Amino acid sequence: MREQQHKAEPDSSTTSSPSLTLTERKKQAWGVEEQGDRRIGTRARKVRQNGSHPFGRVTALDRWFVNKIMEVADHPPVNVSLWDGKQINKVEEPVASLRFNDRLAVWKLVLHPELHFGDLYSAGRISFEGDMVRFLEEVYGGLKRNGKQGGFRKLVNWLGHRRIANSLSQARDNIYHHYDISNEFYRLWLDKVAMQYTCSYFPDPQMSLEDSQTTKLHHICRKLQLKPGDRVVEAGCGWGGLSRFMAKHYGVTVKAYNISREQLRFAREQAEEQGLSDKVEYVEDDYRNIRGSFDVFVSVGMLEHVGIRDYSELGQVIDRCLEPDGRGLIHTIGRNVAGPMNPWIERRIFPGAYPPSLREMMDIFEPCRFSIQDVENLRLHYAKTLEHWLARYEENVETVREMFDEEFVRAWRLYLCGSIAAFTSGELQLFQVVFTRAQHNQLPWSRAYLYTRDAD
Repeated sequence: MREQQHKAEPDSSTTSSPSLTLTERKKQAWGVEEQGDRRIGTRARKVRQNGSHPFGRVTALDRWFVNKIMEVADHPPVNVSLWDGKQINKVEEPVASLRFNDRLAVWKLVLHPELHFGDLYSAGRISFEGDMVRFLEEVYGGLKRNGKQGGFRKLVNWLGHRRIANSLSQARDNIYHHYDISNEFYRLWLDKVAMQYTCSYFPDPQMSLEDSQTTKLHHICRKLQLKPGDRVVEAGCGWGGLSRFMAKHYGVTVKAYNISREQLRFAREQAEEQGLSDKVEYVEDDYRNIRGSFDVFVSVGMLEHVGIRDYSELGQVIDRCLEPDGRGLIHTIGRNVAGPMNPWIERRIFPGAYPPSLREMMDIFEPCRFSIQDVENLRLHYAKTLEHWLARYEENVETVREMFDEEFVRAWRLYLCGSIAAFTSGELQLFQVVFTRAQHNQLPWSRAYLYTRDAD
């Protein structure tokens, strides 16, 4: 493996802004910060449990509602009890135990489980013990086995999912909500090489997170057939690890666009410390404002934040900036069948997010007559990446609790566990799509070049 895999990038914590107070961190994390006269973020008001015996004794109707919830999920192997402590059902080998701590929690879950379970669990109104990943995998499987939804459930889901339209200002607010809650938080559980918050690549499932992330970077660079002197534009660069890696190991120059100030601050510090500032330019701007001509276009983990209404505009941006012999790659979470993001994750964790199907992605390529050269699905690689992230998150959970609070800890635990279950159950996919212009003929005759050993 390359030396890069064993040498972490310098820690920029000594140059970060002064530590935020708990109140300030909570404001950032849950979207109640203000910028000028605009209140941004998507966090709805919190509803907390009041008292230890809410709404009095358990009734037959309460038990009936809970049984209907279990029926919709095809009776997963879960023990369930209500606020009186008595079990409604008991299974021999449960993967988890749930306790509803108030009647309104039951009603909310009946109305829209995908939207409300996350808030109820995070606020402690549903108590959980057991293997959360297994529990969520069982729920996903049960929902699939139950087949088509009734008309009322379809209506509820339609009302619960917001229509995604990411204007320039809305896109900035969405990115602020998720990525600008502090670099220190992400540093606790992402890889120590380049802080990559995207799917790793595991040719060997036993690889470390750091080695797999570095291998992913090589995999992308080979797919793009990078060569010294290439001019690369990156749309949505995260903490800048890919752009620095391309410049350092493949001799290219990179112009990288991002609208997260926290990420850009870190990326610029690292480029300066590694002597790459003359090779990599980080631009605080939206991808729609990309200007110039480039040999390569690359986007890793940004398309999820682009509403499908804007796919044709993204295609026009690529068409405008890509040279006749240019190459491109888009790496994104996706779906087999078109459908929205889980509504709780979209509202609380990833506002404005939408994972496209391959058919929907063609709205980027077809209008500009781009040719698709390669499609790879790394679904299980993302599940394993998330397993590493979750393990590191739990190792640092006390620090997270001190930085934020218990509600935040539970919400992000659910988000990471739910994401693992979504990939292992096939609810989500991870697509890497390579494309060129139609007349580009300098193409490899086989895929062997993708699997050459990385140079030492």
